[in-house]
Amino acid sequence: MQVARPQSLRRLLLTHELAFLTLVVITGGIGSTWAYFWQQSSQESIRLNYLAYTAQEIRSLLFKQIQEVSVAGLREDPQTSALNSSYSRTIRELFNELRRKSTNRAEDYAVQNMQTAFGRLQADLRVALKDPFALNRLVRSKLLDPEFEQRFVADFETAFESMTGLIGQQLKAQEDEINRWMEIAPFALTLPILGGIALLIFSRRSLTRGFVKPMQSVMAGTREMSAGNLKHSLPELGVEEVRELASGINQMADDLEASQDALVDDERQSALGALIPVVAHNIRNPLAAIRANAQLMDGSEERRELDDIRNAIIETVDRLGRWVNALVSYLHPLKPEKRVLPAVELMDAAVKLLEPRLTEFNISCCRGPWDTTATIHADRELMEQALYGLVNNAIEASPAGATVTLSVEQQNGEVRMILSDRGGGLPFKPEATELTPGPSTKRFGTGLGIPIAFKICNTHGFKLEFDIERGKGTDVIVSAASIEGDGASGIE
Repeated sequence: MQVARPQSLRRLLLTHELAFLTLVVITGGIGSTWAYFWQQSSQESIRLNYLAYTAQEIRSLLFKQIQEVSVAGLREDPQTSALNSSYSRTIRELFNELRRKSTNRAEDYAVQNMQTAFGRLQADLRVALKDPFALNRLVRSKLLDPEFEQRFVADFETAFESMTGLIGQQLKAQEDEINRWMEIAPFALTLPILGGIALLIFSRRSLTRGFVKPMQSVMAGTREMSAGNLKHSLPELGVEEVRELASGINQMADDLEASQDALVDDERQSALGALIPVVAHNIRNPLAAIRANAQLMDGSEERRELDDIRNAIIETVDRLGRWVNALVSYLHPLKPEKRVLPAVELMDAAVKLLEPRLTEFNISCCRGPWDTTATIHADRELMEQALYGLVNNAIEASPAGATVTLSVEQQNGEVRMILSDRGGGLPFKPEATELTPGPSTKRFGTGLGIPIAFKICNTHGFKLEFDIERGKGTDVIVSAASIEGDGASGIE
């Protein structure tokens, strides 16, 4: 079964651009059609009203011509013929205007009928004016009678009514068409709006489904990876570009994890190489002591002497065991499980474990500044191990009857856990970049307490510093970012 190729972001955007362009074209087409219709309706209405007005003007001039020319003829005015010709010429020009404005055959026929009736009427009028008798002046005077005038122009009136009736029909048809357009106007205007809303919803959903949500998954996944979880896999969803991005990040995480594992192996090998002299030294000496004590057992016959030799062997073996355990802890990769913890609880837990040592060495422990509200983001077990080693160093470095001071301070968004002893100061300056076992001046020391503390602090992103005052003592300072929370006290 062939898997469909995912849609690209460019194609998705192009689809939506074309859809919006189509909507714009449709809306513009409807608007243009509407504007064209109104323009044509307006022009047609103006034309029809102009035809009606011109026809009415011809009729008015015609009646005026009949009256004035008839009166002038009765008076035997010599300008009667010229007056008649002037009216006839003006009316013919108006007929020519009607012909120019007519746009269909029915209008042409109506204009032609009016003009034909006008021609016959003009002929009758000229005959009446030229006949000096024409059934005597009384008959000619009947032209001034309105009823006779109506009979005289009956053919023209019929043609005029036909013309105005035709114009009225056309105006009525135009009005009906406008009413039909007004009825469909709400639907014609609503459809593009509904189409635009539907297109907007579709565009938002498809963009959200194809790009926004997959990108949010990629961003959340990259944050998870940046926190150290390189095994997290990004979902390859959405458009082609986002899928390729997620696939590339997944591949990069796999490569980075492989490189990290290789780097850890290299670091472990490097650390092992650096530890070889220390291992040789720390194992050779206990083995030599065990061998010497074993040789002494062969020549010893006293029970007390044998007990001392046995105790020496057990003590040496225990020391060697502690050193091996510390070495394993130092070389083991750390994976902290961080939680929000009060700093004073960690200090209290480390001191509580060392209470037997405090009693054994006759060392007292007191508090300096003790901020119970200071909280940090840390792995409880690992930080307790680091503080345990540092406090133990302070105890073993202090003379009998001395005091080790513990402090927890918070300022400028930072929590400082401080261990102060008066043991004369460390004989060397520990550095975070030199994580090899340092020299131990203690009978039961392994030399790995400070490197392990450095390693745990570095894993947490904390800073471990040693303020050494030779001949007086050492201040060990663990600095961590402060987190809002409630603390608790513990040391009495």
